[in-house]
Amino acid sequence: MLLCYHGWMYEEHGKMSNITKIWLALVKIFAGRKAMLYSYQSSLPRLPVPSIKDTMRRYLESVRPLLTDAEFQRMTGLARDFERNLGPRLQWYLKLKSWWASNYVSDWWEEYIYLRSRGPLMVNSNYYAMDFLYVTPTPIQAARAANLVYAMLLYRRKLTREEIKPNPVPSSCIPLCAAQWERLFNTTRIPGVGQDRVQHMRDSEHIAVYHAGRFFRVWLYYNGRLLQPRELQAQFQSILDNPTPPLPGEEKLPVLTAADRDPWARARQTYFQSGKNQQSLNVVEKAAFFVTLDTSEQGLQGPNPGQALDAYAKSLLHGRCYDRWFDKSFTLVVFRNGKAGLNAEHSWADAPVVGHLWE
Repeated sequence: MLLCYHGWMYEEHGKMSNITKIWLALVKIFAGRKAMLYSYQSSLPRLPVPSIKDTMRRYLESVRPLLTDAEFQRMTGLARDFERNLGPRLQWYLKLKSWWASNYVSDWWEEYIYLRSRGPLMVNSNYYAMDFLYVTPTPIQAARAANLVYAMLLYRRKLTREEIKPNPVPSSCIPLCAAQWERLFNTTRIPGVGQDRVQHMRDSEHIAVYHAGRFFRVWLYYNGRLLQPRELQAQFQSILDNPTPPLPGEEKLPVLTAADRDPWARARQTYFQSGKNQQSLNVVEKAAFFVTLDTSEQGLQGPNPGQALDAYAKSLLHGRCYDRWFDKSFTLVVFRNGKAGLNAEHSWADAPVVGHLWE
């Protein structure tokens, strides 16, 4: 009931009414001191359904700059007709769903905005995160990759144990929904004809690594113990030193994840349902995440910093189109000079979740 109060949102910046102060004190008292990641999930209020009148007003405001006077007059008439006739019945269905769903729109949003989209994920949906621009902890590629992977696995351990603090509204104790954190690791978007699906594994003991057109499986544990950075570095260095050429069809295989979804789904059904192909694809799709040891150097370098930054961003956004696995929840990209970044798939969560991991 306390979290249903929204008056704090509308107060002038830097000022707080007495009612909000009392409310904030009560929230802090009832929240407890040792909250875990999902502690507040059952206490969060359901997303309210706005009234039809308010929805129509906002809609007309949003389309007004796009229409001529005559077009806007026609659209106003259509909106009023919808508000009187079809709208009330649909509004009742929405309210009915909002009573049993914590968020009446999130499942539809994931399905219709993301999973039913048939265009390429690359550029159109996936996004990227950059490394420090002016600091490179080490120029040794294998060492940087090992430290990043190890740090991410420590984060995953905290996530599994719910030791990450619930994400609050900045400078306050108002909790936000933490549901999207669950699928950060061990997650892959599986292509389907007409609609994709998100596959999430409870755990994964390996990562999939791509280097110079070849795929490798790197184990993360030994006798139940998480490998240390120096042990991971030795494995990455072994991959970098391996002169074996790619097998036929191996080098550009990830381009399937960069293409339209239906052709990729049909290729998956035709060629990856049995034998070595199925086993190899399972290694990638059931990995904790995907790692690319890139053969190029990126960063704020050279005589033209702006051009270098563009090249860096484009490499993280799409690379050479066949050296990132765009279906994985995220691909960690480590460049030859120690710079790094992420390419993240969008359907399973929004960017703040990946941003929290990256920071």
